[in-house]
Amino acid sequence: MTSTDDERFMRRALELAATGRDRPGAGPIGCVIVLDGQVVGDGHNEVGIRHDPSAHAEIVAIRRACESLGRDDLRGATLYSTLQPCGMCSMASIWTSIERIVYGACRTDVHRMYFEDRHLDVLDIIDDAFRNDMTATGGLLLQECAALYYKPGDDPPEQEQANV
Repeated sequence: MTSTDDERFMRRALELAATGRDRPGAGPIGCVIVLDGQVVGDGHNEVGIRHDPSAHAEIVAIRRACESLGRDDLRGATLYSTLQPCGMCSMASIWTSIERIVYGACRTDVHRMYFEDRHLDVLDIIDDAFRNDMTATGGLLLQECAALYYKPGDDPPEQEQANV
């Protein structure tokens, strides 16, 4: 993939995040999964819509990609997310053999409420899983992605602070 392709797919993830931001019960995280230059799955956070704490944007997109392809292996695929994947989403990426993770905002760019533990990091999870064939790169369209979220030091409404 070229950097132009990466930006194009991240812009699609940004569109999905904006949809999630504006949809009651959803959240402002968007994800696109690409295989052989084609989007095979996408989604935004649907935790509150589905009443399913595992319905993060990445999990929604992985489920849709696997369903659309009729398999549970996404070997060779790239996952684009507007926010650095959490531990659960990183592990799901490992289990489905995703090859690349490309994300926009990093955990240090956003309020701590978006992550379950400040000490878990997608890169550490991948390293601990001994996945030498998987890479993760952050910071693509960083400013646009980070603009979707509360910043470090912000005082978000208490009802939105699920992980704090």
